[in-house]
Amino acid sequence: MKKRAAALCGAAAVLAGMITSIPADASAGSATAPRTTLTTAKPTWKKCGTSRYPTLQCASLKVPLDHSKPHGRQITLALSRVAHTAKTYQGPLLVNPGGPGGSGLSLAGFVASSLPKAVAAQYDVIGFDPRGVGASRPALDCRPGSFNPVRPDSVPSTPAIEKANLDRAKAFAKACGKKYADLLPYIDTVSAVRDMDSIRAALGAKKINYFGYSYGTYLGAVYAKLYPQRVRRLVLDSIVDPSGVWYEDNIGQDYAFNDRHQAFMAWVAKHDATYKLGTDPAGVEAKWYAMRGALAKNPAGKKVGASELEDTFIPGGYYNGYWPSLAKAFAAYVNDKNTAPLVAAYENLGAVNASGDNGYSIYTAVQCRDASWPRDWNQWRKDNWAVYGKAPFMAWNNAWYNAPCAFWPTKTLRPVNIANKALPPTLLFQATNDAATPYQGGVTVHHALRGSSLVVEQGGGNHGITLSGNACLDKYLATYLTNGKVPHGSGVADAVCKKLPDPEPQSTKAALSTASDGASAAGATLHGLLGHRG
Repeated sequence: MKKRAAALCGAAAVLAGMITSIPADASAGSATAPRTTLTTAKPTWKKCGTSRYPTLQCASLKVPLDHSKPHGRQITLALSRVAHTAKTYQGPLLVNPGGPGGSGLSLAGFVASSLPKAVAAQYDVIGFDPRGVGASRPALDCRPGSFNPVRPDSVPSTPAIEKANLDRAKAFAKACGKKYADLLPYIDTVSAVRDMDSIRAALGAKKINYFGYSYGTYLGAVYAKLYPQRVRRLVLDSIVDPSGVWYEDNIGQDYAFNDRHQAFMAWVAKHDATYKLGTDPAGVEAKWYAMRGALAKNPAGKKVGASELEDTFIPGGYYNGYWPSLAKAFAAYVNDKNTAPLVAAYENLGAVNASGDNGYSIYTAVQCRDASWPRDWNQWRKDNWAVYGKAPFMAWNNAWYNAPCAFWPTKTLRPVNIANKALPPTLLFQATNDAATPYQGGVTVHHALRGSSLVVEQGGGNHGITLSGNACLDKYLATYLTNGKVPHGSGVADAVCKKLPDPEPQSTKAALSTASDGASAAGATLHGLLGHRG
């Protein structure tokens, strides 16, 4: 996970927007929409602007921990807003960056400043930290420092290495269960969706507009399933495949990330004049795995072992703006025996701070609760060795990232069938080579949401593609948010946009940065907000 900036609106944000009456629904996590009659106080908004987003405001909202017990224990959600300024007002636009575990407070400022001014001015752009995340209270942190370097090699090539990794996964699950036994049964997608509807009610809106990236697409699709009559406009970008929630989806990621890593190796080979790692992509990839083997024995700076190397390069599968700095660190290690750029890249892209610990705690809590996972480790071992044989880059790293779900202390729910015939026209965006949410997910949701339109970025491999520099994609988004119109085509895709060019290499003498010199500033900012692993 990428290091995240401090939350914009902390615990000092004014406590307001109390939910005073919510009729009970079936049970925690139930996918049956309740019949809600809400009496709410509007949030009290206070200035919390930054130099980048000076018009941001913050507030907070109390919601029931268990929505089936509206008068029971309350928790607090942190909210942010960029208020509308136009005479034409189209209501609240809730935004979510994914995860699960991503903070949405800064995303509101980004979306409001990245949309055309005339469009953004017609909406109250609302960011929120979902329950347990960031500035919401309580915020989960199951086992601080769980990702401190140097971790065991992710590839369990010996029984001892496998045991060490299993012990870490079991310890994390046990720590969560001991520390948050009262909270974990209510940290799940459906409960977060109930919270979204509480936000809607507190804002006094009959309907919401929604814009979600990554896991935020599943969150939005589940909201639309439970509350179709309350959806005005729905935008989903980089779409989770709801048929694989969550074990199968993670295995699908492994193959896609391996392909994306090989695309990166081919890019490095193309720019041999800069990086001097060879012109054959397979040869470059062999050098990368040789580097991995060397770091497993002798971690760089006593920080970057084999697992941390994977953590550092996985972000390149999310966003190719990181490729130049990653290639530079790769080249410095191989050609000059210089580990400093590699350590710097790890600290910029791979290291997990307190915010990352919180994000991972929510990630596991939601995914382990949302759906059933194999409880027999032999099944994990069999499946992941099979994946590793074909797609080694992220297979075991991803397996251990999700392994606490094999030992999770709460009962699991059934995934929500998001199929929907009751929505207004909705707009979907998907890149064909997206690794985190592979292309088929976008097609599946397109078929499941009747009347939806799918805009495809042909050849694109980044995760999160709107508001990141592609004018073709952004034109469809702006049109839809302006007047609700969506494109209609005759094929699987209703519209196709060309991908942005790959980044240009940096000079090996240039300062290390987290994006290429020529990369879209909007793209770099967006991917900093979206983070990784979601």
